[in-house]
Amino acid sequence: MSEINVLFVCLGNICRSPLAEAVFEHKLKLTGLNKKIMSDSCGTGAYHIGEQPDPRSVDVARAHQIPISHKARQLTEHDLEYFDYVIGMDDQNIRNIEVLASSTKDHIHKMRDFDSLGLGEDVPDPYFGGPRGFEEVFQMLDRSCDGLLQKIKEDHGLGK
Repeated sequence: MSEINVLFVCLGNICRSPLAEAVFEHKLKLTGLNKKIMSDSCGTGAYHIGEQPDPRSVDVARAHQIPISHKARQLTEHDLEYFDYVIGMDDQNIRNIEVLASSTKDHIHKMRDFDSLGLGEDVPDPYFGGPRGFEEVFQMLDRSCDGLLQKIKEDHGLGK
């Protein structure tokens, strides 16, 4: 079976998208799907290229025993051709992704389209907040990653 590629996208690639990537990778390892599904993250902006995740994202991931390691990078046109699922964190990110997309956009989704408690809502940017905001974002991402993983399993016949 060919590898399935998932890309998480936020604005600067230091808070939401690297945290989503870490949560998703953790779930892949727990389900044994980490050999079939690969994920990455990036930002639509160039603000933090080369930087590590925000320390508050690292703290909340570690509090949930989830390893997180990433260097921020910016979304490219190649990403939109390479990745099977491109997952934006909010409406503005989705618009920025779609502007860059030169072909079909049916592989572009909003993160909380997979969240059972906030279907279709934005994942708010916790950058200007404190630890509580990062924990709330973690909970949204955790639920959304469950839903996304279920969709990928269904789309690709990967079982239950």
